[in-house]
Parts: sequence; C-alpha cells; structure tokens
Amino acid sequence: MNPRILPITSYCLMICLFFISCNQEVSTKTSSVEEHLYTFKQQGWKSKRVVQFVGDINYSATEVPLQYYLLKNIGEDASKIDSIYKANNRERIIEVEFQHADQTDLLKSEYTEREYDEAVKYMAFSINKDFKIITSSNDTIVCSGANFERNFKVAPFKRVLLHFNGVNPDDTIKLIYQDYLFGNGIIKFNFNDTPLKF
Repeated sequence: MNPRILPITSYCLMICLFFISCNQEVSTKTSSVEEHLYTFKQQGWKSKRVVQFVGDINYSATEVPLQYYLLKNIGEDASKIDSIYKANNRERIIEVEFQHADQTDLLKSEYTEREYDEAVKYMAFSINKDFKIITSSNDTIVCSGANFERNFKVAPFKRVLLHFNGVNPDDTIKLIYQDYLFGNGIIKFNFNDTPLKF
C-alpha cells in the first residue's frame, strides 16, 4: 500500500466521523425540542381551560404555557426558548373567549348596549382594565395588556389574549373578570393546577 494514501484515508475517515457526530448532536437537540412539543400536545396546552356559562354567553379562559407560546412564535431553537423563558418566567398569558349560545355576533348592540364600533373599540383598547388575577400568594395583579384577535365575523366567538407581569412562576392563579361589556357582573376562573413547564 502506498504510504501517502494511508494519511489521506485516515484524514477522510476523521472528517466523516466529525460530521456524523455533529449531525447526531443536532438531531439530539432537535428531537429534544420535538419531544417537548409532543409532550405539550399530549398534555394539551389548552387543558387548563375553565368555562363559565352566564346568561346566554359562554366565557372560557385558558392559561397558555409560556414555553408553548414561545415554541409557536419563535420556532424550535431550544436554547433561545430557554433563555427567553428565564428572562420572562414571571409572565402569564391567558386566552379568553366569549361565545353566544346561538353563535351570533356578541358585539351587536342587543348584547352590549353599545354601538357595534364602540364594542369593537372597547375589546381592542379597554377590556384589559376589566381583568385581574389573584395568586396563591394572595397578590393581586392587574392585566398589563390585551390583544383582541379580530376574526371579522368568520368565527362564532371573540378572543382576547391577556398578559400579566410579576407572577411567581410556581403560583396558581384565579382570573377575575368584571364584565362591563355584557353586564354579567363578576366572573371568576380558578386555575388550580401548577403551571406547565418546559
């Protein structure tokens, strides 16, 4: 055998082994993120849904695990998700849906006693003032912001995404809603489970 071929063969073999090991490391990280995503899907990220039926309106509140929200919005980079979660782990996201029993548009004046445009503006800009949470540590935290998801009458419900800051990650919460829009008084949603974690 030619002595020059042996170092070249060894060198090529080392390069192949390097790429194989790198590929395994990348696939291990990817499979880990996929496992977390699969676990969230199996646990049901919406399994923390609490429903109240008052009058003809179905109110439902769902606590959205922050890590799942990050996975859905920034992709599957596990280290990025972990660092963003650590920086924001005192935040809570709650999705609230309002739906009439007849699946009609809830923002009509017959339900809100407001003009339709006023009801839309209220949901978009003022409804966050109607929400607060009480933690298991007995802290009261007001809603820091809300995002009204306009569906332009395509879906039979109205949805608002609420944001709360300064919540201990290990606390359970109770959402309190003072219903000024539909006039149904105070509605409480108890989330008794510990928050889902990545």
